[in-house]
Amino acid sequence: MFDNSFFMLFDCYLMKKILYVLGIIVFLILAYLVVLDLYPKNAGRFPFFALIFLGDLYLWNSVKAWIKARKTFIRYFLRTIYWFPFSLILLLVVFSMLFTENDWNNAFKIYSFGFVFVVYASKLLPILFLVFADVIRLFRYINNKAASVRKGHSDKFEGKKISRAKFLQDVGLISGGILFSGLITGMFKWAYDFKIKRQVLQLSHLPKSFDGLKIVQISDIHLGSWPSLHPLQDAVNLINGLNPDLVFFTGDLVNYKTDEAFRFENILSKVKSKHGVFATLGNHDYGDYTRWPSAEAKAQNMTDLYDFYKRLGWRLLNNENEIIQNGEDSLAVIGVENWGDFSRFPKYGDIKKASLGTENVPVKLLLSHDPTHWEKIISKKYPDIDLTFAGHTHGFQFGIEIKNIKWSPAKYIYKHWAGIYESPDATKKPQFLYVNRGLGNIGYPGRIGILPEITLFELTT
Repeated sequence: MFDNSFFMLFDCYLMKKILYVLGIIVFLILAYLVVLDLYPKNAGRFPFFALIFLGDLYLWNSVKAWIKARKTFIRYFLRTIYWFPFSLILLLVVFSMLFTENDWNNAFKIYSFGFVFVVYASKLLPILFLVFADVIRLFRYINNKAASVRKGHSDKFEGKKISRAKFLQDVGLISGGILFSGLITGMFKWAYDFKIKRQVLQLSHLPKSFDGLKIVQISDIHLGSWPSLHPLQDAVNLINGLNPDLVFFTGDLVNYKTDEAFRFENILSKVKSKHGVFATLGNHDYGDYTRWPSAEAKAQNMTDLYDFYKRLGWRLLNNENEIIQNGEDSLAVIGVENWGDFSRFPKYGDIKKASLGTENVPVKLLLSHDPTHWEKIISKKYPDIDLTFAGHTHGFQFGIEIKNIKWSPAKYIYKHWAGIYESPDATKKPQFLYVNRGLGNIGYPGRIGILPEITLFELTT
């Protein structure tokens, strides 16, 4: 009924390949279901992580023959080293299912996730070089196959087996090693290498009594990512040393839950300025990135956050404003809740509500966590907002800023990702946006090139 060629399809080798592929598919489906259940806000990122996993398998297939040729002890050692990061991911997932974030040792959590990030980011370069090498290899094979057919040879190519481009493979591995070293350095050297950025802005209608007003902006503290208290104390000392008239904090106090902030309360309460400290909420402050046993528990988390700000003495502006008086002169500090253009970020910001009562104030300063709010709403519909303070992007925590060179992968996601921007509409009075690079970090517990920022503004007439 069936000839031999039919049964040859199901030889041992082919069955292993089929089971291998099916195993990968089943694993990815199960992994997606786990992410969907535990971290629904991150489910949209799963395809990216799936590609990383497939890339890991691809890289392994490239090096396993070399590893297999080593002595027994070295072979098992190298296999363990290669798959340890993936095993750590599985372990962290199990921990996430069994224990809440509060039960984790903070330093263990930070550096475990950081190590996984560093390893897979470092593997990306060798993977890309190997893909390029294999594309070249494929074209060489097709070219040689076509040449053999043109010469009347058998369809079966009898030429020498084409190996990967050794040069590209070596370059990939070396570049991955360099990136690994840089990312490790970024975790332990540059993560808290705070830089003070100074920005002078001229506002022609600024009341003279506010000429020279000093504003310090900080953003994206992400207290759940700080393994110890000392770096934050250093940052507060730098802020107070600038003797600001106003301090603005533009959101993302925590990563997941308000209780991440409690151990830092005494330090943050020491931030001082002449006219007070004003804050607004970021997307991470709403508790959307973790599991809650009930809706009531999540609501209590927000209540705890509001109470925490009150204890600090910081004025949290949730679609509200505060008028700063200096004699007969005034300016308005307006704060909106998070408003992000991307669908996965909340849109609670209500600039119309927040601006009520500021109609006759000559200068309006806005605190809005996500810079896309300025791009999509403020610069187009609210020309009376003079200067918007934002954060959110972190400058991707990675990039280059030297002299006239300013680059980061963040620029491919956000049009406005770091520094000062001005509205392009020349028919209106100038409107400015400043995007702070963030004081803390999240995901990767370090920085390369884009260092943590404290911004000092001086407003002049």
